[in-house]
Amino acid sequence: MEKRDRGEMDTAPSEPLHSHIKLLKTNRELLVTHIRSTQCLVDNLLENEYFSAEDAEIVGACPTQPDKVRKILDLVQSKGEEVSEFLLLVLQRLEDAYVDLRPWLVEIGFSPSKLIQSKTVVNTDPVSRYIQKLRHQLGRDSKFILCYSQKEEVLLEEVYTDTIMELVSFSNESLGSPGSLARLLDHSTGVLNEQGETIFVSGDAGVGKSMLLQRLQSLWAAGQLDARLKFSFHFRCRMFSCFKEGAMLSLQDLLFKHCCYPEQDPEEVFAFLVRFPHTALFTFDGLDELHSDFDLSRVPDTSSPWEPAHPLVLLANLLSGVLLKGATKLLTARTGIEIPRQLLRKKVLLRGFSRSHLRAYAKRMFPDRATRDRLLDQLEANPNLCSLCAVPLFCWIIFRCFQHFHGAFDSSPELPDCTVTLTDVFLLVTEVHLNRTQPTSLVQRNTQSQTEALRGGLATLRALGQLARWGMERELFVFSQEEVQAAALQEADLQLGFLRAVPEPGLGEDQLSYEFFHTTLQAFFTAFSLVVDAKVGTRALLRFFQEWPPGEAAVEACSAPFFPFPCLGARGPAGDNPFRNKDHIQFTNLFLCGLLSKAKQKLLRHLVPAAALRRKRKALWAHLFASLRTYLKNLPRTRSGGFNQVQAMPTFIWMLRCIYETQSEKVGQLAAKGICANYLKLTYCNAYSADCSALSFVLHHFRKRLALDLDNNNLNDYGVRELQPCFSCLTVIRLSVNQVTDSGVKVLYEELTKYKILTYLGLYNNQITDVGAGYIASILDECKGLTHLKLGKNQITSEGGKCLALAVKNSKSIFEIGMWGNQIGDEGAKAFAEALRNHPSLTNLSLASNGISTEGGKSLAQALHWNTSLRIFWLTQNDLDDEVAESMAEMLKVNQTLKHLWLIQNQITAKGVAQLADALQKNTGIMEICLNGNLMKPEETGGFEGEKRLVLS
Repeated sequence: MEKRDRGEMDTAPSEPLHSHIKLLKTNRELLVTHIRSTQCLVDNLLENEYFSAEDAEIVGACPTQPDKVRKILDLVQSKGEEVSEFLLLVLQRLEDAYVDLRPWLVEIGFSPSKLIQSKTVVNTDPVSRYIQKLRHQLGRDSKFILCYSQKEEVLLEEVYTDTIMELVSFSNESLGSPGSLARLLDHSTGVLNEQGETIFVSGDAGVGKSMLLQRLQSLWAAGQLDARLKFSFHFRCRMFSCFKEGAMLSLQDLLFKHCCYPEQDPEEVFAFLVRFPHTALFTFDGLDELHSDFDLSRVPDTSSPWEPAHPLVLLANLLSGVLLKGATKLLTARTGIEIPRQLLRKKVLLRGFSRSHLRAYAKRMFPDRATRDRLLDQLEANPNLCSLCAVPLFCWIIFRCFQHFHGAFDSSPELPDCTVTLTDVFLLVTEVHLNRTQPTSLVQRNTQSQTEALRGGLATLRALGQLARWGMERELFVFSQEEVQAAALQEADLQLGFLRAVPEPGLGEDQLSYEFFHTTLQAFFTAFSLVVDAKVGTRALLRFFQEWPPGEAAVEACSAPFFPFPCLGARGPAGDNPFRNKDHIQFTNLFLCGLLSKAKQKLLRHLVPAAALRRKRKALWAHLFASLRTYLKNLPRTRSGGFNQVQAMPTFIWMLRCIYETQSEKVGQLAAKGICANYLKLTYCNAYSADCSALSFVLHHFRKRLALDLDNNNLNDYGVRELQPCFSCLTVIRLSVNQVTDSGVKVLYEELTKYKILTYLGLYNNQITDVGAGYIASILDECKGLTHLKLGKNQITSEGGKCLALAVKNSKSIFEIGMWGNQIGDEGAKAFAEALRNHPSLTNLSLASNGISTEGGKSLAQALHWNTSLRIFWLTQNDLDDEVAESMAEMLKVNQTLKHLWLIQNQITAKGVAQLADALQKNTGIMEICLNGNLMKPEETGGFEGEKRLVLS
């Protein structure tokens, strides 16, 4: 047999130079070693009538896989050149089936003839068939979005709209947008840790995390993601809570039994996956919904793909890379959840809809232009409602309610034109759902009021509330059929669309489970139940407010942004709850405040005895007052820059939201009175535009002047509009990294120039163009006390630069200008040079990374001959050369007041550095000239070691 495997050239007839028979013979050992899918070869030979049924039987009778390969090669060679060439074609075409032979096929340069190219090649390889089955299943499962009821579905492709997606650092500092979902999986952008295995996507409830994963699955199924990703497995994290502590499962069973089972040879498919893990994409949705008492510290890690382990152990080891290292893993969770840094490859924040996203979404939801324009006009007229639409879930609810009224009533539906709270929105969607049961008529429209709708559906609402509250108290979001029946819900109730049926893998049952269409809806019905249930006393009413412990502010202020997850192997303090995100509970509190507000008394008095309603309102307000007073008292305070600064936390945002839901001026006044500081810092609180409504609701009661820092949130233009009521008291406004565009800047101009008290304006890293730069220049012209202006990393070019420079020239108060990362170029630089000449107050100026070259640099240097105010000048990352260095050297012989000059990462050589070094002999004022990153060779730096003020590395 060994002699035969090598091939016996002396017994073979004479063969042509490029004989395919000869190729098979001389490479027999290679083929026997690497061909595994023999049935696929037999199927193709049968399909093209190169093999008879008898040939196939002969191959099938061979006892081992290598023997089958040898028999196939013998039979093929015996049938001649054409059949041998066809065999090579099959090996070439079916790359996944014969992956180990790719290098060899490239090496021999196999190129089939036209005759062979025309032959049919069928792919019956187990791996390929499984991939096809996976694509079909995920394509089917991700094609539709389940909407109002289980009977109503819409195509994902027709309504999906991208949201703001931002790559961030470990500390949530922006690293820019990935640009597309496909780029999200790209290994070249946003990588924080090369050894990390998991792409972590977080965002608030309703911001579109699950929808993003569904879109990814759809793209993969359609072959529109990286071609190297051949497998895709999707899990909801909550399924891992369903396994008992003693459950043991192999990775193969987890993937195949709970995702998609191979039709043939599962061992071969799994072996391929284990061998090529980089071909797999895993998505795990909702880490915050994983609730388990299982302690991973009591069990060892499992590094063997075949060894059974508890499913949570498998999950932890998949995310860490102990299992299937190199696979692409994407994990989602609500804001506030963190995972150990060593697991992280990328970190992504979802920010919801911007103004342009909202319009794109409206176009998809309302193809009819007249209807769409009417909707958008109504939204523009109601900034409060529009700001709620920044959250995709709330936007969808509002749009679907608009659609319902449009279809059920007439062609001119009206959205509410007054102040709208989130409670109003959920009451509206409840009304719409209940009205679906009403008979419709072509000649008579349903005129049932909201009160009548709620009263008529009270039995259903009570049952839904009972189920929601039972689950919320236990932090359960999926309900069995028995639990649904125990809440007295009828089949007709299930068809209303509040609940949807979901298959829940991991339960070992074929029957369906149920969940509310979103956790926020479960929170709403929980609050509704607490209000309308006469048996609910004060203690039960307020149980979810225990998430606001008095000392939380201090704890939050001193803790690092890492919340341990014992289920992922991290170790935390004893008794520490790893599931720190409690948005579902916070939403319950918010809806409770909304339902018990004075404005809802008229609506609820038909559902709840007036005395019970008064008692519950009194208890809630007393607790809210006490919680707010204690929280504000415990917020950390610092003295900085003449301000008494208070550092608020995300819990403060939730308190503001609850206060806003009450629509009580008394509560708003109390909150404003309790701030007791003149600098309110709310950075990195994940505040949305709708939160600006709540912030303004409180701050318009603040009678003193105030500094407001909202950097690194998600406010956008609608948030700026919602801040209008409190602009009259703001002296400092920081809105950096907030997706603000020219439209928002226009609002700032219109409001700030009314009061003219502004001293600091921070708009770094937004989306401001030359149009917005014109508005900012006008603010600088009219606000005579403005000292600090931060405009870096926007989209300002030379036109905007010239406009701003003129305003700077005319300002007698401006102290610091930050323009890093724009593109003002040489023309803008010349304008700033003119502004610098003899300026009385400008002390710090950054024109770094602005495309400034020789002419602009020389103009700036010449202007500094006449300037005595500037102390710090940043010109990093431009195109400044030796000519500019020479001009700067000449300037330094005259200007003795400039202290810091940064020329990092330009085009200056040793010649320019020498000129600057010479100039320092006549300058005693300059403290440093930073020149690292220029065109200096290492051996050239030695000549300047004596001048310590030159920083060369």
